[in-house]
Amino acid sequence: MEITPPACLKRSLYVPNKTLMGPGPSNCSQRVLNSLSNPILGHLHPECLEIMDDIKEGIKYVFQTKNDATMCISGSGHAGMEAALCNLIEDGDVVLLGTTGLWGHRAAEMAKRYGGDVRFVESRFGRSLKLDEIEFAFEGHKPNIFFLAQGDSSTGILQRQLKEIGEICRKYNCLFVVDTVASLGGTEFYMDNWLVDVAYTGSQKVLGAPPGITPISFSKRAMKHIVERKTKVKVYYFDATLIGQYWNCFGGSRIYHHTISSTLLYGLRESLAQICAQGLASVIERHEQCSYRLQHGLSELGLEMFVPNANDRLPTVNTIKVPAGVDWRKVAEYTMRKYNLEISGGLGPTVEQVFRIGLMGENATFERVDLVLNVLHEAIQSSKRDVSEKSKI
Repeated sequence: MEITPPACLKRSLYVPNKTLMGPGPSNCSQRVLNSLSNPILGHLHPECLEIMDDIKEGIKYVFQTKNDATMCISGSGHAGMEAALCNLIEDGDVVLLGTTGLWGHRAAEMAKRYGGDVRFVESRFGRSLKLDEIEFAFEGHKPNIFFLAQGDSSTGILQRQLKEIGEICRKYNCLFVVDTVASLGGTEFYMDNWLVDVAYTGSQKVLGAPPGITPISFSKRAMKHIVERKTKVKVYYFDATLIGQYWNCFGGSRIYHHTISSTLLYGLRESLAQICAQGLASVIERHEQCSYRLQHGLSELGLEMFVPNANDRLPTVNTIKVPAGVDWRKVAEYTMRKYNLEISGGLGPTVEQVFRIGLMGENATFERVDLVLNVLHEAIQSSKRDVSEKSKI
């Protein structure tokens, strides 16, 4: 053979232990990590299917829904966005995107590829959307589908009043899609009561499972729309009618759709079991209290939150303005190099402008909050000293 075995694969695998205080993924609990070492199961083995049934019930709990069409997509949170849009959109459908940061624009790129007629209603920079702005856009665009991120991880904005937005969608006979990737479990979300038609989340955020498997739920109204499409769903892999049969959402016999990762199922099942044991309300309260503690500590350090209105701040991804004269990269490199602690910079509209500190799952504790405050302060002071010393040269 001309190609020889690579030298790098002769070395033993080494994975450092890092404290993940960025916008995700978050650290997994030891219970979740232990579950990942269980033997592989076949994707149609009865034991695997039983675990899938457990997960389905857990997802219904965290979404607060009774939807039969509750399942997982094999893929990251992006796969949830793709699945929501490709199942609902047919050529020419007007898709209105509510944008409070990057993710409304990312959803628009997907919607265009499925033939959607894309329109926008955009918030003021650093603020959530207002109900009158949304309804005005509905009157002008008459959308078939409305997409909104409950929490935008690029800006740290939390969109409240989802119940009222759901009512607007029903008033205009529009399907309501909500991205809860960065928010679910860290703030209240009631899928059924808030009239949400499609919701999806990320396994690797507040849920505290590995990335790569995405919980998603479709209302009866959404499934009726999908079943009555004039054309087939454009992506076989994301077709909710097929995946739903694999997940036994509609009764009858289960079908083979794809080879699911049993390992990821174990991790998600155990992470959901932990949330059920703690109680969803307690989990949400813990995340909110940790965010309040972080914000208070940042204020004492003289740092300013990016989102001016406290009511608009996402508890799970906190955005802090980078102080003048501070290089955010140097700060992030310092925290990682010295403490193996991740703090991220901005994304999309906040690039170069903010630090993003994640408080999710295992990392939403007062101890982790105090740790990140101390390390961030030390790193900023180090960055300032570097700038001062260079100016003297």
